[in-house]
Order: sequence, then C-alpha cells, then structure tokens
Amino acid sequence: PPMAAEVLTRFRAALRGGALPPGVTATDPAEAARRFDVYRNNVAVSLSQALARRFPVILRLVGEDFFRALAHEYLVADPPRTPVLAEWGTGFAGFLAGFPPLAPWPWMSDVARIEAARGRAFHAADARPLDPATLAGADPARLCLHLHPSLAVLRLDHPAVSIWRRQQPGAPDHPLPALPEIALILRDPGFDVPVEAISPADAALIEALAGGAPLAEAAWAAQQV
Repeated sequence: PPMAAEVLTRFRAALRGGALPPGVTATDPAEAARRFDVYRNNVAVSLSQALARRFPVILRLVGEDFFRALAHEYLVADPPRTPVLAEWGTGFAGFLAGFPPLAPWPWMSDVARIEAARGRAFHAADARPLDPATLAGADPARLCLHLHPSLAVLRLDHPAVSIWRRQQPGAPDHPLPALPEIALILRDPGFDVPVEAISPADAALIEALAGGAPLAEAAWAAQQV
C-alpha cells in the first residue's frame, strides 16, 4: 500500500542518518533517539562488513578505519536496493572514482572493478566447458562460440591487475608496470576466481567472440591489434 511504502522509505532514510521515522516513540524522546541510534549503528556495521567481504583488497589498501568511514559515505550515496547484500556495491567503483579523499590514488576504482567482477564471476551460472576435440572438424568461418557466464574482460586505466595481485597473501613485491592493464576474470572448476593480465590481442579476440563473431573473424580482429 502507498502508506506502507512511504513508511518504509522514511525508515530507510532514517537508517542513513535522517530524522526518526514515524512510529518510533518513547516516554523520553531522547531515549527513542538513543535506541534508534543503536539499531542504526548495527545496520551500518553489518553493511560495512558486507562491503568489506566483497572488496577485501580495497579494505587492505585503505585500512579498517578509513574503510568504515568510506562504507558510511557509500551507504548514504548508494544504499542497498535489494535484500541480497552480496549485490550491494555494484556502483562502488564509480563512487571511489569520484570520492575526493581518494583523488591521489585514481587506480583504486580499477581495483574495485576487479573485485566486483570477481564477485559476479563467483556467483555466475555454471556451464559445461567445450571439449576442444569437438572443434577439429568445425569451419572457423562459421563457428560461433558461447563464452562461460563467469568470464569478464576489463579494460583498465591503470596497472590494477598487478596492484590487486600484490595484495594477495604471499605475493612478491614486484615493481608495477607503467602501462594500463587488461584483466581477464574467469571462475575455475574449483570455484576460485583468478585474475590475469592479458594482451590487447587476446582481449580483442575474446570481445569479438562475446559479440557473436565467428572464430575466424575474431582471430582476424586479434591480428589487427
């Protein structure tokens, strides 16, 4: 009903720091506000933890205190719109790109893009890989392939694949490349989601196949890079 929808809207706004929603009362108004603050804080902590689970490398890069403040600002700007917390954070990379305190580290949003894509890949539908032997007699000029639902190619503005990999446990501290990287993200049979840097030619091949081009045409596109 419209009235219930309005109450829910005002309740959600109150959780993000607005005025107390209608119906929250106590003999002492200050006590009502205090009790609602406890609930508001619990919600904020839960959402911050959910965001940290989805973006663990961002958490490591900025530290726990900064991340909590960052999560609060993101909650105000882009609150969850579904009850599935794993889906919250779709716009996090874009938010980081425009967040003034992170302006000295513009590559942070690219790292968030990688982490968001890994989350999508982990939850993507399953599909049986094609046996390479079945391609032996196929005509490359007519052969169109369906890529695995978990696969993603990200053209990044910074060497964010190397930055992401340096934050993994036990990773060597190699110098970062100077040029932007292209990320390939694909869930493996064990449900791990590795991140690899690929060449522009490899990216062109995959993108052409994803666009429905036959194998021969996709291979030609890769050769033009």
